[in-house]
Amino acid sequence: MYEGRNFPQFYITASSPCPYLVGQMERKVFTHLIGEDASRLNDALSQGGFRRSQNIAYRPACERCSSCVSVRVVVDEFKPSRTFRRISSLNRSLDIRQVESRATSEQYSLFRRYIDDRHGEGGMAEMTVLDYAAMVEDSFVNTHITEYRLRPRIPLAPPDPQKGELVAAALTDRLADGLSMIYSFYDSDHRWRSLGTFMILDHIERARKLGLPYVYLGYWVPGSDKMAYKARFLPQERLTPDGWRLAAS
Repeated sequence: MYEGRNFPQFYITASSPCPYLVGQMERKVFTHLIGEDASRLNDALSQGGFRRSQNIAYRPACERCSSCVSVRVVVDEFKPSRTFRRISSLNRSLDIRQVESRATSEQYSLFRRYIDDRHGEGGMAEMTVLDYAAMVEDSFVNTHITEYRLRPRIPLAPPDPQKGELVAAALTDRLADGLSMIYSFYDSDHRWRSLGTFMILDHIERARKLGLPYVYLGYWVPGSDKMAYKARFLPQERLTPDGWRLAAS
């Protein structure tokens, strides 16, 4: 339970078209994550089904729909399927490095290609390099970026994990009870690697090594093709009106 000195103020947005379900309208309730209590508040709100964007925590508050379901992978009980093991094997040669949440031109170039290729008509299509920098850097919580790079064809002496081509990246919050994947993007030229799936698998393993029980994946929306992949990571808990409940496998 959050026990900050100042209880946060909450606001609600106007209705707008839902990006996941055709014909539906969405509204969000939100509050600010600022100051010295931001990380504790982010922990409490994440456990209550909120997501973070920059220094805002939000969750759906739609009038006629309750399809968005918060999901989190149960790390200690997760057993990768044969397909997941194959994807991990395909990416075994990548250099993986956690870095500070500082925007770089290399990251933005990859982000821009990803948005143009996969989400050209979405809400992030108009994001400039300054918008990207704000997404990555405008935060008062414990957050970081994980970079995934190809190893140079000619081995370097000494090895330098920052010299290989950047093919994927994930912005992630460290919570008291898990890792919350805020946003991830990757090079679509490497579709055969299933990098989106691999980044989730990598975060599950990272959480396991850190002794954290959950990896938060955000919202799963039944009926939305964009969100269908999240249901594959089992066992997972889904937030219901009665609290977090283990999903049927």
